[in-house]
Amino acid sequence: MQRPLAASLLTALAFALALTACSDAPAPAPKDTRAPTVPTGVTATAGSARTVHVMWSAATDDRAVTGYAVYREGRKVKDLPATTLMTDVVGLRPATAYAFTVRARDAAGNVSPPSATVTATTLPAVAEDRTPPTTPTALHVTADGGRAATLRWAPARDDTRVTAYDVYQADTRIHTVPGTATTAHLTGLRPGTAYAFTVRARDAAENSSPDSAPADLTTAPSPGAPPNTAPRDLTATAGKGEITLTWTPPITGAPVTHHELHLNGRFTTTIIWGTAPPPGRATYTFPVQDPPGTRYTVTLRAQLPDGTWGDFSAPRTVVVR
Repeated sequence: MQRPLAASLLTALAFALALTACSDAPAPAPKDTRAPTVPTGVTATAGSARTVHVMWSAATDDRAVTGYAVYREGRKVKDLPATTLMTDVVGLRPATAYAFTVRARDAAGNVSPPSATVTATTLPAVAEDRTPPTTPTALHVTADGGRAATLRWAPARDDTRVTAYDVYQADTRIHTVPGTATTAHLTGLRPGTAYAFTVRARDAAENSSPDSAPADLTTAPSPGAPPNTAPRDLTATAGKGEITLTWTPPITGAPVTHHELHLNGRFTTTIIWGTAPPPGRATYTFPVQDPPGTRYTVTLRAQLPDGTWGDFSAPRTVVVR
């Protein structure tokens, strides 16, 4: 009668050890069932007879927003990453009203409720138009704290009419306003950062004007952050087979002997003065072999006395000749 009892004790002991081992295992992460907030600030602007530009403000999530979906009359027409807060809806009919909503999603597949519905009516179809508007002039920018800014400009002219103004930063469109507007409010900027903005006018046939002259802005630094150390007043001029840069080095308490040159966001070369750096404005010319019409976005940053690299300059766009 002893052997069955011993077997029972061993079985109970093994079961207890198994329970102890299970209790030491980490608990699984709770399932994410909370949807992102509803996107706000949704606007829709007709850009032509067949396009509407939709923009919105970022949603939030208890973990992270991973993307947005744009709906037209309740049908999804665009899936976009979380970093994109605007899109053009194309292939529309002229002189037709459309309704749009935006929803945010997270990594678990949770989707926010639809945003408020916004409407836009595409422009009437026009005869073939190949004449772009004139260049917007008198562009200037004022900071609204460390994370926002307001642009203002003088209106452009067109042989039919200007239907939209597009705002560009580093040769990337970041905002669009109707052709009747001459201001744009920009949000989501980074404190203590140098920016350069340009504006293009657009007509109903999607002809765009040349870029306006750039307007530079350095946003206010966060409390306690060091001052901005970006090179100032950068200009980029294209010649035949070369590009010439001029700029004012930052004031660092010591001569600035090294600058980094970046083209289209990528490191290209280090500019090193063989002797003492020139006083005042600096100039550097480098060759280019790309075909005429190639566009470059140029930025510089200086090496600081402690050996670290400072802030990037406001970007400049230059077209190879």
